[in-house]
Amino acid sequence: MPRKIMICDDDEGLLEMMEMMLDEFGYAVITESKSTMALKTLEEQMPDLLLLDIWMPVIAGDQVLKNIKLNPKVADIPVIMYSASAEGAKIAAVVGANDFIAKPFDLEEMEKKIKKLLH
Repeated sequence: MPRKIMICDDDEGLLEMMEMMLDEFGYAVITESKSTMALKTLEEQMPDLLLLDIWMPVIAGDQVLKNIKLNPKVADIPVIMYSASAEGAKIAAVVGANDFIAKPFDLEEMEKKIKKLLH
């Protein structure tokens, strides 16, 4: 059974591109474009890993991750945050993300980081 990865990003085009890429790597992919729905989708789907954009409207990714960490049901799901922001790595570290990837993505780097957290 393939490992399940959830992507939360408000950019539909990016979601589609990442979904295709992760699908090619052999993962089952769940996408969520609304940060307000991230926690609910996470609880319903219980993925093996979450890819989370930092800059999103309504609820930013760092706030989403704070809410995840407060929820014992999903708190242990590894999270890789990503952003084009120079502050992204620092923000991800402060809120307790397992890893960080800078945009634009290096696909090999992303695959390595995912594999490292899943195995």
